[in-house]
Amino acid sequence: MISNLNKLFVLFLLMIITEGCGIYSFTGASIPPGVTTFQVNFFENLAGNRPGSTVEPGLDNDFTNALQDIIINQTTLNLVSEDGQLVYEGEIIKYSVTPMSATAEITAAQNRLEMTVDFRFFNIKKEEDNFEKKYSFFYDFPAELQVYDVIDTAHKEIFDRITQDIFNDTLAKW
Repeated sequence: MISNLNKLFVLFLLMIITEGCGIYSFTGASIPPGVTTFQVNFFENLAGNRPGSTVEPGLDNDFTNALQDIIINQTTLNLVSEDGQLVYEGEIIKYSVTPMSATAEITAAQNRLEMTVDFRFFNIKKEEDNFEKKYSFFYDFPAELQVYDVIDTAHKEIFDRITQDIFNDTLAKW
């Protein structure tokens, strides 16, 4: 049986361990001290300007909303439209479907939908956290299906992965 003194000692150790690590949420977010707001600027879809890429109407709006949603759902930060203390911005620079494997009849057996985002992060309170990075992910699907047959599932998987990677790099520091 654990005595009250042992319980207090364990509680004290936990307080010491977590004290120097910033503010953590149960989702793993490490919100910088004094930061209460974030801003996600519109991620314009520039993919149509690249050879091999296609334009998907609404992709830019859907991705912008997905990034806002993950931050809202996993932190206590408030979304603002301007003067955010954490600023997320960038462009969708690739959105393409390419064949991945061939059959004996030299036709595609599997296709890959791939999306790449050129991302920039600004922490107004701690400028050394600012960075720029490209994030990319894909969704493979059978060649007998059209993109529009799988687009909802594909976008969910691609958006989930890219937004989680952005979240981890900016707030979870994994």
